[in-house]
Amino acid sequence: MPEQTSSTHVHRPGPGSGPDDGAEPGVPQVRYPAAERTDVVDVLHGTAVADPYRWLEDAGSPATTAWAAAQDQLLAAHAARWPGRDHVSASVTSLLATGSVGVPAVRRRGDVEQQVLVRREPAAEHAVLLLRSTAADGTRTERVLVDPAALDPSGATTLDSWSLSREGDLLAYQVSEGGSEESVLRVMDVDTGQDVDGPVDRARYSPVAWLPGTADGPRRFFYVRRLPGDLLPEGEKQYHRRVYLHEVGAGVDTDVEVFGEGLDMTNYYGVGTSHDGRWLVVSASAGTAPRTDVWLADLTASGPARPELRAVAVGLDAEHGAWVGRDGRLYVHTDLDAPRGRLCVADPATPTPEHWVDLVGEDDEAVLADVAVLDHDDLAEPLLLVSRTRHAVGEVAVHRLLDGRHLRDVTLPGVGSVGALVPPLTERDRAWFTYTDHTTPGRVLLLDGRTLGLRTWELPPGEPPAGPDVTAQQVEYRSADGTTVRMVVVARTDSLLDGRPAAPAPTVLYGYGGFGISLNPGYSATTLTWVRAGGVYVVANLRGGGEEGEQWHRDGYRDRKQNVFDDFHAAADRLVADGWTTPQQLAVSGGSNGGLLVGAALTQRPQAYAAVLCSAPLLDMVRYEQHGLGVTWNDEYGTAADPTELGWLLSYSPYHQVRAGTAYPAVLFTVFDGDSRVDPLHARKLAAALQHATSSPLEQRPVLVRREADVGHGARSLSRTVGLATDGLLFLAHHTGLVWPDGTPRSHS
Repeated sequence: MPEQTSSTHVHRPGPGSGPDDGAEPGVPQVRYPAAERTDVVDVLHGTAVADPYRWLEDAGSPATTAWAAAQDQLLAAHAARWPGRDHVSASVTSLLATGSVGVPAVRRRGDVEQQVLVRREPAAEHAVLLLRSTAADGTRTERVLVDPAALDPSGATTLDSWSLSREGDLLAYQVSEGGSEESVLRVMDVDTGQDVDGPVDRARYSPVAWLPGTADGPRRFFYVRRLPGDLLPEGEKQYHRRVYLHEVGAGVDTDVEVFGEGLDMTNYYGVGTSHDGRWLVVSASAGTAPRTDVWLADLTASGPARPELRAVAVGLDAEHGAWVGRDGRLYVHTDLDAPRGRLCVADPATPTPEHWVDLVGEDDEAVLADVAVLDHDDLAEPLLLVSRTRHAVGEVAVHRLLDGRHLRDVTLPGVGSVGALVPPLTERDRAWFTYTDHTTPGRVLLLDGRTLGLRTWELPPGEPPAGPDVTAQQVEYRSADGTTVRMVVVARTDSLLDGRPAAPAPTVLYGYGGFGISLNPGYSATTLTWVRAGGVYVVANLRGGGEEGEQWHRDGYRDRKQNVFDDFHAAADRLVADGWTTPQQLAVSGGSNGGLLVGAALTQRPQAYAAVLCSAPLLDMVRYEQHGLGVTWNDEYGTAADPTELGWLLSYSPYHQVRAGTAYPAVLFTVFDGDSRVDPLHARKLAAALQHATSSPLEQRPVLVRREADVGHGARSLSRTVGLATDGLLFLAHHTGLVWPDGTPRSHS
């Protein structure tokens, strides 16, 4: 452990609002809440690292509670002066009233085909999991299987995941309460709608892999569960997962542990079984590291309770996904020696990389996203569907399964995003996938393996309200080191002349840039509300993401993290240079790792931005591993336990880059008390530091904190989604000069 020394004394309240000049006439002056600056200093590898707001890490202390309550009052005072609330709330609500729909899992009961799928009705707080039956005459009936709102009318419970058994008679589903993402697993009899097993706790991020049922045998599945907390040291209770074999109805105390002992405590595990139940595949990734180990077991040789797992790809610096097809071949989706991905095949008897043969090779530009096999007996030949993303834009092609030969491309409805390719559980003659783009709500498309025709299978239950035409265009630009980066600019069509902006406009620049996650085109009520009002919304595909493959990710992580911030700064510069906006009209927005992005943007180039919306962010990069799930991210960022990597972190850690007397932009932090991934302490500490340091007048460019209870990092109810989006948009508009269509005049900072 690094050497540490600490001392805490001397009460030094923050300087208040700074200069009072430039305040809005008639508005009472409000000072920032007092926040003690202590003399806490950690000496790490010989480097003194000050941490004056360490005390704000303790959410339950009286001092933190009082500070947070004062921040609530400060926010309320400013939010009351943000015009357009009714209009923005109504717009976001109406644009979300499309509802949503997901791809189905299909089962048959005699002549009746049934689908299990997720759908959210236009006004519903949450999506529900329902069973739809379609008779031979086309008659359709529906029955709700899982409704989070019925389980918890407060809206704080969410449906996390679900998995239908091979036979379609049993459903494993997981829900969590209070935004905690602490999934509890249950098993339902689909025919009766009654739970027959569970609850099983500690099942967060657990996949479920069913074994085929037999007429008189037990029903079993593999799943992942954490060890009991009372067996673990403090600070490790969120880790130490294991793979178990579970028998439905037998109780978890009879579960058989089949894998995970002695491996990295941060491992996330995946499990999968072949259609016939012969093969088990287990994968492991240490935290979020871009490396996945894979093992394979023949259950007919060893039995499910004691699978003899053999290495497929272990200890390699690459990601792998594997399964055994009905044709008996082992399929491996990998980026080993192929940063944009390739699909290989091998004999399960010789599964290691030296025996792999490319079935679909790496593309020069497009990233391999997903594949699906159609091998129904009625098809002329077995087919392989291949989904790729080309510079973040989705595409689908049809190949021969036997040799991977390309047959044809599938024409999609537009320039958008494609979801996972999902064939039926048994009769694999077709596949469903979702499609969306910047102006099209997500819908489910169906590709028929017999005709290769594509049609819309299910639209969302509501239609978006009419509004001005919107155009999305992809723009290439150069980053600081000459790398070509792309961003998508969304604007009203009538604001353009030959594709160029007629005049600068209030603009939001959004980014993420981490963990190999891609920002693909998608329908967004927040984006459309902003753009329909005359603003410009921009999504930057920065290094650190996955838009151009794994090397693109690695060019923006660890010691290369500054590339991500440089890409973001260059996007801002290009938007100004091309006349889309001005620094006084430009805001930046990001959440989670994207919150780190905009935190770095505001501390590195505060003069470039008028406003910053920073949601659920990582901001103290020296101590991030000590809170939430931080230790699982140290492969992405580096660790303060290493002297070299501490240098990387300190070079950009927003909390440690705050400089007194700097005119910082307006900042709104949004945090969630139930967030078990990124602790809200990050936002509390940076907010206090900025409030102390900024020379910007509080009334013109405030630093504010918006917090919510009983909600976490991810899924939330409709009303909470509307509330969060509304406050964010009002803040951004107020500080960039966007005038909402209700005509309310304003002067922006």
